[in-house]
Amino acid sequence: MIAATESCDLLVVGAGPAGMAAALAAAPSGARIVVIDDNPAPGGQIWRDGPGAQLPAAARRMRDALAACSNVRLCSATRVVATPAPGTLLLEDAERGWHLQWNKLVLCTGARELLLPFPGWTLPGVTGAGGLQALIKSGLPVAGERIVVAGSGPLLLAVAATARHAGAQVVRIAEQTSAAALAGFAAQLLRWPGKATQALSLLHPSLRTSAHVLAVHGQGRVQSVQLQQGARRLDLACDRLACGFGLVPNTQLGQLLGCELTPAAAGPQALRVDAWQATSLPNVYAAGESTGFGGSERALVQGTIAGFAALGQRDAAQQRWKEHERWDGFARQLAHSFALRPHLKTLAQPDTLVCRCEDVSYAAVAGCAGWQDAKLHSRCGMGACQGRVCGAATQFLFDWTPPAPRIPLTPARLGTLAALPGVQEASHERM
Repeated sequence: MIAATESCDLLVVGAGPAGMAAALAAAPSGARIVVIDDNPAPGGQIWRDGPGAQLPAAARRMRDALAACSNVRLCSATRVVATPAPGTLLLEDAERGWHLQWNKLVLCTGARELLLPFPGWTLPGVTGAGGLQALIKSGLPVAGERIVVAGSGPLLLAVAATARHAGAQVVRIAEQTSAAALAGFAAQLLRWPGKATQALSLLHPSLRTSAHVLAVHGQGRVQSVQLQQGARRLDLACDRLACGFGLVPNTQLGQLLGCELTPAAAGPQALRVDAWQATSLPNVYAAGESTGFGGSERALVQGTIAGFAALGQRDAAQQRWKEHERWDGFARQLAHSFALRPHLKTLAQPDTLVCRCEDVSYAAVAGCAGWQDAKLHSRCGMGACQGRVCGAATQFLFDWTPPAPRIPLTPARLGTLAALPGVQEASHERM
C-alpha cells in the first residue's frame, strides 16, 4: 500500500561524505531536510559501518551532528524506485513505498566499481576490490585466507590494509599502472600532505606495478590467479581475488531526471555541474563521486557547497571554492596517474562471460554495433543489474555508449510499482 505523499524543502539522495556534508551545511537554515540512503547507516562506501569496520573520528562526528539536527530526517535502507513526476521521487524501504516531493534536490549517489571480464572472473571468491572491503566491514571472516588484490588506483592499497587488519594474508597487490606513473603520483602528493601520509601508511611489500590479472583458476572456487607482471607470467595460489579497475559514477538517477553528463572523451561520464554544484536542471545539484572522483575530501567540500547553494547561501558556498579547486587538482592527478592501459581490453577470451546476468559471452557481442544490437542478438544488459556491470565494461572494451537508465531503478515490490502513473491508469482502464 502506498502511503500519503510527503514533502520537504531539500532532499539529499545519498548519505556518504558528500550527502552528510550537504545536509549539515543546509541544516542551520531551518529548512525541512530529508536524507535518503540505501545502506543501513550513513557513511557511504568509504565510511561504511559494520562489525568489521573502524569508523574514523570525522565520520562519527558527522553522524552525531546529523542525528542532532531536529530538521533533518534520515531515511536509511531506502531506495529510489522511479521519478513519477517533476519534483517527486517514488521511494521504498522495508515496510512501505511512498512519494516524496522536493523543492531542491542534491544528488550524492556516489560511484560503483569498474569490473572488466577475464577468464574465471565469475568463480566464487572473485569480488570487486571495494566489494571485498565492504564485505569485510560487514563481518565477512577472512582470517587466514590468502588474498590477491588487483586492478588500479589507491583503493587497492586500502582494500589490502582492510584485509590484513582482518587477519588475511595479502599475497600480491597487482597495480596495472607503471612504476614511473606511480612514482610521479607519489611525488605530486606533497601538494596534499595528508594524502601523502595516508599513502605511506598503506604501502605494502607485495605491491607490484605494471601488473594485471590474466585469469583465475579453480574447481568450484578460486584456487590460483595468473598474473602478467612486467614481462613475466606467474601463478599465485590464493583463496580470493579482489579486482577493480577504478570507479564509474552512478549517474542513473540524474539521467532519469534529465541532467546532462560530462563528455565521454574526458573519461567516465559523470553528472555535469558548475561552480555551485548545480546540474543542468533548475533546483538540482550534485556532489561527490557522481560528479567524478577525488576522494572523501573533495566529496565533503562539494557537498558543503551544494548544501549552501541549494538554499541560496552563495557567499558561504563561494568561500569553499578555493578548497574545492585544491581537491579538484588531486582528482586530475589521480585520473592521469591511474589511466587504464589499452592492453586491458584484451583480457577476455571468446568464451569469457561479459554479461553475467544473462550468460552472454565476449564472442556473442564482439561483432555487435552497439548496445541496441547486442540486446537484440544476445540479451546483453537485460538482466537484474540492467547493464550496470556490463555497460561500463563494454564502454571500455568497445567504446559503446552505456544503456540509458529505465524505471524501476531498482527491484521493487508490486505494491510500490502500482503507484507509478502508467500503472494506475492501466488499472483504472481494466476496472
